[in-house]
Amino acid sequence: MREVLQRDASSVVEAAQAVLPSGTPELAVEIALALFVLAVGWYLSKLAVRVAGRTVARRIERPSVTRTVLRGVRLAVLLWAIGVAAGILGVGDTQILLSVTVISAVIAIVLAPLVGSLINGLYILADRPYEIGDMIEVTDAGHRGFVEDITIRYTKIFTLQNTFIVIPNSEIHARDVVNFSAEDERTRISIGFDITYDSDLEAARQAAERAARSVDEVISGGPDIRIGSARYAAAPSCYIAEYGDHGIALELFFWMNHPYKQTVVRSAVQDAINERFADIDAEFAYPRRHHVFDGSSGVARVSVDDSGFERPRTNPSRSPGPAGERPADPTDQ
Repeated sequence: MREVLQRDASSVVEAAQAVLPSGTPELAVEIALALFVLAVGWYLSKLAVRVAGRTVARRIERPSVTRTVLRGVRLAVLLWAIGVAAGILGVGDTQILLSVTVISAVIAIVLAPLVGSLINGLYILADRPYEIGDMIEVTDAGHRGFVEDITIRYTKIFTLQNTFIVIPNSEIHARDVVNFSAEDERTRISIGFDITYDSDLEAARQAAERAARSVDEVISGGPDIRIGSARYAAAPSCYIAEYGDHGIALELFFWMNHPYKQTVVRSAVQDAINERFADIDAEFAYPRRHHVFDGSSGVARVSVDDSGFERPRTNPSRSPGPAGERPADPTDQ
C-alpha cells in the first residue's frame, strides 16, 4: 500500500512539474502538494463528521460517547491525509517507524500523567456518573454547574457563575460528584429555623408550609415523588427537628423544579416565612439566658448612682477603711 501511494505521489509530482514553469524545485512542489493534501484532509475530516453525525447519534443515545466516536472518525481521516502527505514527501516505512518509536518514548517519559486521564476518561464513559447537560457539583471544591463536554482526557463544566472549569478525568474520577439531574431534575431541599416555646407551634408549621407553596418554583402538591423504593410527599412539609435549649427547631422540606435555582428559591421561601410569621403568634428564637439567684448563689452587691455625675475613682492603696485597713474582698475595694 505504501509503495502504491509513493508511486501515485511521484506521478502527481511529475504532473505538477510539467504544468509549472521549468526550473521549479522538486522539493517546493512536494511541500506544496503535501500542504494541499493536508488541507483537503482537514476539510474531509469535518465533512465526514457532518455526514456520519446523524447516523451515529441515532445509534448511540449518549452524547458523550457520540462525540468521542466522531472525534475518532475525524482523527482517522486526518491520519490518512498525513500518510498521503508523507508519501508525497518521500517518507518511507522505516522513517515512520523510527518517528513513531521516538514519539512513543517522549510520551512515555513526558506525557505519562495523561495516561491516567485517558484511562479514567474511559471509566467515566463506561460508568456514566454524569452526562452532557447534567447539573453536577464537585463537593470538595465547591464547583457547581452544567457538564459542557466529556472527552477522554477531561470534563468541561460550565458553572453557574458564567465561567468554564476544565477538570482532568484522573482528578474528577477520585472526587465526590453530586449529580442533580441524572434521572429527575426535581430537587428536595430543606430550611431549618427555631421558634420560641411561647409560640403557637401548629400555626407556625402551617404558616411555613403555606409560605413555601406561595413561591412559584416550589412544587405545591400532586402525586408522591418516588426515589428508589422511598416515596415523599410532593407538597411542602414542616417537621419538628428537636426541642433545643433556646427554642423549638423546625425543618421545612419542599421540592423545586430546577436545581440551579436553589439559592433564589431558598431566599424567597425564607422571605415568605418571615412575612407570614408577622401575622400569627410565632416568634423566631434566639439565644436567651435567665439567671436565678437563690440561697446557695452567694451575695450580689449592686450600687446604683442616680446623681448623673461620674464619681472619681479612688486608689485603694490611698483610701483605707475606717479602721485603717483595706477590705478583704477585692470587689469591695
